[in-house]
Amino acid sequence: MARPDSTPTVAAQTTVGRPTASRPTAGRRTAGGAAVVLSALLASALALTGCSGATGNARTDAAEASGDGTLRIGVLLDNTGDQSFLNAPQLAAVKLAVKEINAAGGHKGKPVELLPETISADTAAQAKALVAARADVVIGPTDSSHAAAAIDVLSKAKIAMISPANAAPGLSSYRSGGYYFRTAAADVAQASILVKLAKDGGAKTLAVLHEAGSYGKEVSVAVSAAAKSAGLGTPIDAEFPAGQAQQAATAAKAAAPDAVVLIARQGAQGAIAELNNAGLAGKKLVLSDGAVGQYGQSLGSHALDGARGVLPGTFPSAQFQAGLVGIDPGLKDMTFAAEAYDAVNLAAIAAAAAQDDAGTSIASRLIAVSGGNAAGAQGSAGGEAADCHTYKECLDALHAGKRPNYEGQSGPVNFDSNGDVTAAAYMVYTYGPDNTAKMTGSETARSGGS
Repeated sequence: MARPDSTPTVAAQTTVGRPTASRPTAGRRTAGGAAVVLSALLASALALTGCSGATGNARTDAAEASGDGTLRIGVLLDNTGDQSFLNAPQLAAVKLAVKEINAAGGHKGKPVELLPETISADTAAQAKALVAARADVVIGPTDSSHAAAAIDVLSKAKIAMISPANAAPGLSSYRSGGYYFRTAAADVAQASILVKLAKDGGAKTLAVLHEAGSYGKEVSVAVSAAAKSAGLGTPIDAEFPAGQAQQAATAAKAAAPDAVVLIARQGAQGAIAELNNAGLAGKKLVLSDGAVGQYGQSLGSHALDGARGVLPGTFPSAQFQAGLVGIDPGLKDMTFAAEAYDAVNLAAIAAAAAQDDAGTSIASRLIAVSGGNAAGAQGSAGGEAADCHTYKECLDALHAGKRPNYEGQSGPVNFDSNGDVTAAAYMVYTYGPDNTAKMTGSETARSGGS
């Protein structure tokens, strides 16, 4: 199996010209055994939300121009060890976006500056260095458990922060003073898509099996709610520790469901094997993003034949891939590149809409330029909306007196009042008899936003 358990990869192409279209779980969580400690680390950080965040709400408060005329962008690259491959695609995407923005005239006629980057899991130290370098907006980090430390530093300095990869639901309510946003959807956003796949397959009842931990629990709750809304019965929601799924699989079999939604990461392969032993295999299975991987011969023949699963994001266009490879000819993975590219463009468009490069001004306009419509958001009311897909197109819309609605490489964003995307794109994968998956479609999960 390619990248077993916690870091699966589904590759559509693996040549240099068409790099891997992967969304490994490690990109937004920690890999392997470290995934087990993420919930504890994040819970500890979130417990401090009342103690250290900025006050007010920069997402909706009116902002007075306070920039110095130069838009400076920093990057938080926090992936080390086995996860270090995640740095290159994000950095290439940021560089590509800055290059294109400057080719379109930069910010108010001046080039946008990309500050020198470092790589460290100590995001607080990186954030402090970026504050000293006078960053106006920061892109990153990747790992949700590294976000709180950076938010605390950057929000106090009134610097906007956009993560292209954070997926922990708890970050939606983290006290950031309105300076934190993310172009990646929270893990729970996939719930409606998992239920839709089951229903499209003819299921009227579904069993939910989830791995112990915050990821499994939070997504399973969302799946059960989505199933209820869709009119599907959920006779059982069974939890299992990684590597110990036999009892849960037996309970699922006894419930005789039409479909089984498996929500897991490092225990996914073992859970699939146990479900197969219980006679729940192939088309009956729907896999969460953490459970999708190229299992091949690591599972019995036909174990996943017809099973479906999802990975967040969209397959990058040929033009976008070419642009990234032009920046980094050695690039072989594009994980979170689209989300990082869109984060930079949104920040620059927000600065243009505010006619100011300060972090407070950028944060105040991000909801509006992303197509969001949160109550009180600056620039959301009034003016004809104009869809735009590049910085230049959005700049032209502003010059024409219109309100830009940026839809980039990762799809529509539509930030809500928490800085979360309200339109999340997913790639749908279907397994063949050899237990390998191919992309067969796409779906978009939408929330109401507020």
